[in-house]
Amino acid sequence: MWQTVLDRVLRGFITRGTLRITFPDGTARTYGDATQPEAHVTLHDPALMARLVRNPEMAFGEGYMDGTLTVDEGGLESAMRIAIRCAASGSLPLLQQIQDWAGYLLRPILQRNSVRSARRNVAHHYDLSDEFYRLMLDPDMQYSCAYFQQPWMTLEQAQAAKKVHIARKLCLEPGMRVLDIGCGWGGLALTLARDHGVQVTGLTLSQNQHRTATARVQQAGLTDRIDIRLMDYRQMQDQFDRIVSVGMLEHVGAPQLRTYFDRVAALLKPDGVALIHSIGRNGPPTGQSPWLNKYIFPGGYVPSLEEIVKPVARTGLWFLDVESLRLHYALTLRAWRDRFENNLDQVRAMYDDRFIRMWRFYLTACILVFEERDQTVFQLQLGHRRDAAPLTRDYLCQPGQDMRDAAE
Repeated sequence: MWQTVLDRVLRGFITRGTLRITFPDGTARTYGDATQPEAHVTLHDPALMARLVRNPEMAFGEGYMDGTLTVDEGGLESAMRIAIRCAASGSLPLLQQIQDWAGYLLRPILQRNSVRSARRNVAHHYDLSDEFYRLMLDPDMQYSCAYFQQPWMTLEQAQAAKKVHIARKLCLEPGMRVLDIGCGWGGLALTLARDHGVQVTGLTLSQNQHRTATARVQQAGLTDRIDIRLMDYRQMQDQFDRIVSVGMLEHVGAPQLRTYFDRVAALLKPDGVALIHSIGRNGPPTGQSPWLNKYIFPGGYVPSLEEIVKPVARTGLWFLDVESLRLHYALTLRAWRDRFENNLDQVRAMYDDRFIRMWRFYLTACILVFEERDQTVFQLQLGHRRDAAPLTRDYLCQPGQDMRDAAE
C-alpha cells in the first residue's frame, strides 16, 4: 500500500529534473520532466516508504544517514537539488506543507532558548572535537561565511578578507572596547586586537571553544587585550564602543530576537557601531528544517529580514548599512565539504559512517538552500546615531588593500 501512496506523491511532487527510484521490491520508476539534474535513489527498507509519505524531509535525511536509502547516479547533491527545486516550484505535498506551517506556529515552544537550553544546544554542535573542525576549516577556525572578494580566492584568503571587511565596518580606533558575541574559537577577536589595537571581550557558550580561544589568546601574548568569557549575551551588563556578532543570531531563535537586539542596544555606547553578520532569509518568515533542528542546530532559526527589522526598530537603533552577501556562503560551504571529503580517513578515525553521512547531508543541504532557495547572509551595521559611521561606503572600498591583507 505505502509503495502505491509514495508513487502517487512522487508523481505530484517531482515535476522538474529526473529522479529514478528503485523500491524495496526491485520495482523502478522514473519521475520528473526528463531534464537535468538526474539522480537515482534506491530504497532498501519497506518501512521507509511510509515515513517518506508522512514526513519526507526528515525521512529522506534519516534514511540517508542510516543507509536505508542510497543515492547512485547523480549523487546526493543532484537528488537534493531536484527535491529543493520542486519544493520551490510549489509542488510540495500537502502533508509537508501542513508540517511546515505547524513548525512555524510552534516556534515559540521549539525555540525558547533559555540560558540553560542555549548552552545545551550550543554544546550539541560546537563541542565536537577541534581536530574534526580543523579538517574542514581554515587554520584560523572561521566557522562562518567567508567573503570571496575575488573568484580566485582560496578559503583562507576569503576568510581573511571577511575579517578585513568586518573590521572596516566597525570603524575601529586603537583603545576601543569591542564586544564579540559568539566569538567561536577566537579568530576574529585575535585579529581585531592584534591588527587594530582594540580591547576585545569575547562571549561563547561552548566549553570547547572557550578553552581553545583562551589558549590561543595566551599563545599570542594578548591576554592584556582579549578576555574570553563563558557567558550568555543576556548576562553581560557593561557597555562597549563596538559590538560584533558573526554567526550568532542564527542560534538565538525567533522568540528571542527582540531580547537579542534589546541587549545589543543596551550594551552599545551612544556613539557606538555594531556589526551583526548572520544567515537570513530573502523572503517571508518560515519554520526551521526539522532535520537540521534535530541533528545539527537544535534551537536554531534563520530569520527573515522582515523579522529583524521590527525588533531593531523598537530599540531606536539606526540601520547604518545593510549588505547581502548572497552566494558567498555557498562558496564557503563547498570549500568545507571538499575538505571534509578529502579527509574522510581521518574523520572515520573519529566518528562512524552514520556521522559521516549526516555531515555530508548537512553540508550539501546548506549549499543548496543558498544556491536554490531564499537564504543569504546579511551584514547589518547598526548605531544609536545616524552619523555613527561614514555617510558613504567609500571607506569600505580601498582597491588592492584587501588583496594584500588576504594574501598575508
